[in-house]
Amino acid sequence: MCIQRKRTRGGGPVGPPPPDSRAADLLTSCVDSERRCGHSAPDHRSAGLESLPGGARSTMAAEQEPSFTVKLLQLLLLSTYWGMQIWVTFVSSFVMDNHLNRHTYGFIQSRLVPFYLHLGSACAFFNLTIFAMYHPQDTMDDREAFQIFIFFVSVTVAAVNAQWFGQMTSEIMADMHLVEQACGLGQDIGLSSNREAYAKLCETDVKYRRLSSRLWLYRLLSSLCNLCCIGCSFYSLCYTAENLVAL
Repeated sequence: MCIQRKRTRGGGPVGPPPPDSRAADLLTSCVDSERRCGHSAPDHRSAGLESLPGGARSTMAAEQEPSFTVKLLQLLLLSTYWGMQIWVTFVSSFVMDNHLNRHTYGFIQSRLVPFYLHLGSACAFFNLTIFAMYHPQDTMDDREAFQIFIFFVSVTVAAVNAQWFGQMTSEIMADMHLVEQACGLGQDIGLSSNREAYAKLCETDVKYRRLSSRLWLYRLLSSLCNLCCIGCSFYSLCYTAENLVAL
C-alpha cells in the first residue's frame, strides 16, 4: 500500500488494488499468524508442560518422603497406643476384677484409667500431626484423606474421654466408695459379688442410688469412646500394613 502511494505521488495516479488482491493479502497474513500462534508456540509450551510436572512431582515426592526416624516414631506411637488399649481394656480389668476387692479395684482404676486416656490422646495427636505433615492436601488421595479423618476422630474422642467421661467416672466412683465404707461394704472380691447388699443400699440411700445411675451412664459413654478409639487404631494399623513394602 505504501509503495503504491509513493508511485502515485511521483508519477501519475495509480488506482487502488483490486478487491481480490486485498482479500488474498488479508487471507495470507491470517494464515501466517495462525501458523505462528496456533502451531509452533503451543508445541513448545506443551513440550515444556510435559517435561516440568514430572520433574516437579518427583522432586515433591523426594521432599515429602519421611525419614527412617519419622517412620520408626510413627510405628512406635501406633504400637504403644494399640498395646495400651488391648491391655487396659481386655486384660488388666478382668485380672483385677477376679483378684482384688471392690474398693482396691476402684482405687487402681481411678489412678490408671486417667493416665491411660491422657497418654492415648497424646499418641493419637502425634500420629495425626506426623501423618498430616507428610501428606499435604493438594497431593492427597481419598484413602489418605480418610486416614487423616480416622486420626482426627481418634484424637477428638480420646480427648473427650480423658477430660470428661473418664474423669467423671473416677470422681463418682470415689463418692460411692465413701458411702459403701460407711455401710461396711466394699471389701468383697469382684464387682459381681454380694449384689444383694448393694441393691439394698440403692433402695435405702437416695444419694447412693443417684451416684450409681450416673456412674452407669458415664462408664457406658467412656467405654463407647474407648471402643471407638480401638477401632480407629485397628484401621490405622491395617493402613500401615497395606503400605509396607516388605516385612
